[in-house]
Amino acid sequence: MRLEGGFSMHGEQARLCLRIEARAVEALISRIDGEFDRAIEMILGCRGRIVVTGIGKSGLIGRKVSATLASTGTPSFFLHPSEGLHGD
Repeated sequence: MRLEGGFSMHGEQARLCLRIEARAVEALISRIDGEFDRAIEMILGCRGRIVVTGIGKSGLIGRKVSATLASTGTPSFFLHPSEGLHGD
């Protein structure tokens, strides 16, 4: 379906979605504070591996964070919490 100006309804929905996401990212800027710096300093000062954990959606994000850290030179791995409790 085409809207006025030749835009498609789907394209307009995509633009709306991106505007909403852009506002959310913009709002995050003001939340970067000393805690962020502290977390970065802890990561940079780590002499071993960074262990990332999480369950559900947090686990999916944790896997991605761990992979990004590892691929950019910071040794890291993901450990599912139930595996951490299990032992050997």
